[in-house]
Amino acid sequence: MSVLESFHANHGATFEERAGRRLPRHYGRPERTHKAVRNGVGVIETAYDVLVVTGDDRVEYVDNVLSNRVPDEDGEGCYALLCDPQGRIELDCYVYNAGERLLLFAPPGHGAGLAEEWREKVFIQDVGIEVATDDLAVLGVHGSKATEKVASVLNKIGVPEGELVFDRGTIHDVGVTVIATDDPTGEDGYEIVCGIDEAETVLDTLINYGTGAVPFGTQVWGSLTLEAGTPLFDSELEGRIPNVLGLGNAVDFEKGCFVGQEVISRVENRGEPSQRLVGLRCEALPEAGAAVRDDGDGVGEVTRAIGSPSLDEPIALAVVEFGLEHEELTVGEGIDARVAELPFVEGSGRSARVPAYGE
Repeated sequence: MSVLESFHANHGATFEERAGRRLPRHYGRPERTHKAVRNGVGVIETAYDVLVVTGDDRVEYVDNVLSNRVPDEDGEGCYALLCDPQGRIELDCYVYNAGERLLLFAPPGHGAGLAEEWREKVFIQDVGIEVATDDLAVLGVHGSKATEKVASVLNKIGVPEGELVFDRGTIHDVGVTVIATDDPTGEDGYEIVCGIDEAETVLDTLINYGTGAVPFGTQVWGSLTLEAGTPLFDSELEGRIPNVLGLGNAVDFEKGCFVGQEVISRVENRGEPSQRLVGLRCEALPEAGAAVRDDGDGVGEVTRAIGSPSLDEPIALAVVEFGLEHEELTVGEGIDARVAELPFVEGSGRSARVPAYGE
């Protein structure tokens, strides 16, 4: 369940189940809430599974497993992937160096299995791996006025500047860690990490003190990230090769060996993958999984679609053939669509996951 279910219920939340957790889907009028985040600021309980990795060999161990280089400096983080031997994404995660430990934020439902798998592979190295999902809360603050929001309630430090960096301070006398995100909603974003026992105090402060903020749930998260051109784990990432998604920000091609590196590097060196992720503007709302056709020929499929609150029209993400020649396509049962540049909406930030492909 959500670590703050009663708080969300008191604010009128409607819930949904995701990976065994009961999370707020929306608080009523999600389109209006979406626009409130774009034009101001919103707060969401972020559904991560959290691992804590300790021991003298913690950085080396995690660095050898993931696709990106794990920072060795306290206060820095990275976005990275865990891939199978065929180079397909098994999960995506954020890793932060917190001094004597690493914090790893993984998709919900994957933390316990990942911890068990890694423990089985530790032999002579000094590495400890624990699941801390039930001990820590992660609260996302996103929107064009997110910086002002965090600054209005944060004590003892300034708002961290940069991408995937953090600092420690207090909110309402509660010790917190404040992370500057890589802007997955296309707006300025921060994540506030605190102990589970203090989470309600921090969430109440973020919503009701200082600059005003609205609570939002998974439905608005989905619409914001789609408008921002951010591929998500469940819909776009899982089972695909990073190059298909243009996720250069998640892979360090200069680092040492990691599982799946040979396949990913081979695609990179060849110059282009077989498919790519694109945006579509549609005449009607397609379903996820709907076929994408070019002059009657199947060229891909829709991964996610919404009625965009910002654009007032249906939009979608789709994986299509890399060398697609035409921009005018059909989707599903004859829905007209055209390829659109990502992101769909330019906000106060730019998602680091917007697909980028080599020349």
